[in-house]
Amino acid sequence: MALDSQSSGSQKKELRSILVIGHPGHELRVHNWLETARPEVWVLTDGSGRSQTSRIDSTTHVLDKVGARPGPAYGSMRDVDVYDDVLHLNHDPFIQLVHQLTNALIEGQIDVIAGDAQEGYNPTHDICRLVINSAVELVKRKRGKPIVNYDFALVGPPHRGPADLLDSARCLTLDDRAFARKIEAARNYPELQAEVEGALNATVNENLRENDELSQRLRSTFGVTDANSFRVECLRPVNNITSTDPFNGDIPFYEAYGEKQVKAGLYQQVLRYREHMQPLAAALWAQVEANSDRT
Repeated sequence: MALDSQSSGSQKKELRSILVIGHPGHELRVHNWLETARPEVWVLTDGSGRSQTSRIDSTTHVLDKVGARPGPAYGSMRDVDVYDDVLHLNHDPFIQLVHQLTNALIEGQIDVIAGDAQEGYNPTHDICRLVINSAVELVKRKRGKPIVNYDFALVGPPHRGPADLLDSARCLTLDDRAFARKIEAARNYPELQAEVEGALNATVNENLRENDELSQRLRSTFGVTDANSFRVECLRPVNNITSTDPFNGDIPFYEAYGEKQVKAGLYQQVLRYREHMQPLAAALWAQVEANSDRT
């Protein structure tokens, strides 16, 4: 299992780490941590989106270069299948993933897990967080010992978040060499060039440029970035894993975007938080409650 080193006084403790991300390419947001921790990396989907072209090979190249390695779940699901399963309330693939991750955390004696934050930007990112939190809670109940659970922002500045959360986050400003390696890795990721250049130059995703309302909401909710934003990497502690409404009654960004895509004839149905994501969250938490006996 990959190791992470952290200093404590004059001693170093070797920490076993896992990174779980919804899409290939998310690892670039925590590239320096990837280099230093060299975690086992789980990727829920192949990142194919509507293009149906997998980008998992590009993530494999990133991992090879830093000395990290793929985990058992690695791009085996297509994005369209994830959406279809959630829309039709087929929770079995995600339940199986929770149990697979739980077993890996216990058997590997993992100390630290990091992964996508729940931001309301993309359903797959939020599903990833639901899976992580359910597995972490199951491990805590089964072995009576918690795992350090971190998330990281995928949209907007990496250090975005409530002040109290950031006060206890692991934030690092990269030196010039580490920053250069990170930018090089991002610019050498062929399928993400539009997103990378947009993030580095404070421009809106090309799919939103003709929709002023969505563009404004994106900026006001998530903020804007430039190249220097990515000098900082923040792993934020996840303490509240049972929040019933993380969006405070508002609809998440992906619902508003989905409505736009349905009107344009690109989607057939809007994936909604209360109709589709809440039942999934409830199904995963039911697995936690039903399988909480300690080993």
